[in-house]
Amino acid sequence: MWPGQAMTLKVKKVLHHEKSKYQDVLIFESTDYGNVLVLDNVIQCTERDEFAYQEMITHLAMFSHPNPKKVLVIGGGDGGVLREVVKHECVEEAILCDIDEAVIRLSKEYLPEMSASYKHPKVKTHIGDGFKFLDDYRNEFDVIITDSSDPEGPAESLFQKPYFELLFGALKEGGVITTQGSENQWLHLPLITKLKKDCKEVFPTVEYAYTTIPTYPSGQIGFMVCCKDAERNVSKPLRTFTIEEEEKLFRYYSQEIHKASFVLPTFARIALK
Repeated sequence: MWPGQAMTLKVKKVLHHEKSKYQDVLIFESTDYGNVLVLDNVIQCTERDEFAYQEMITHLAMFSHPNPKKVLVIGGGDGGVLREVVKHECVEEAILCDIDEAVIRLSKEYLPEMSASYKHPKVKTHIGDGFKFLDDYRNEFDVIITDSSDPEGPAESLFQKPYFELLFGALKEGGVITTQGSENQWLHLPLITKLKKDCKEVFPTVEYAYTTIPTYPSGQIGFMVCCKDAERNVSKPLRTFTIEEEEKLFRYYSQEIHKASFVLPTFARIALK
């Protein structure tokens, strides 16, 4: 997916390696980035920088909703998105659906800061295909966050228009989604452009935002943020925490970063018009 370049981390010790039913799962201790989760040879998260991804994919959606009570996470078996979701006291129920039990099991063992959220009383877990799971729900969720692996392999269906139609149907009026937005504007602009086009055919409000994170290709990854409300401006938070609360709860996200993440470089803005 990124021809001609590679991301390298120095391995201190391999902690676990197995072939699950769906993918190759590797966890190693690195010399400088803590424990690292790798799926099908692609880095998914490291203890050092995971918060830049987890906070942004979660809070761009959560703060774009006036009162999110019921939240669904598709994928996200490492538990990082759940950890961020339950920071919102208005949340009454957070459900996670991940296809691969191995990711959940191993994250609980090797990524404790992320996976501690599984013990939270508001959290429920379902092992299964997110596509099939969504098919059973209509007008059910305030926010749905798709924290998937790359659009090759077991997560491929989560980057296609029929999936977004399911998301739309499962949301309540005014509901919001974020989804891992096809990687990186430096490397995958045609993919991002197609994804935005597909989303616009389903949702009236669609915007692309991004975060910086050193261990993803080119140090950047983006998100599609979509809403069922045509009047909603997702690039500005509807709710805010105080600066003191932000500094206590977050290491990357803030209301200023929320707004700034939608400001794209000229080449990307033109491509995504």
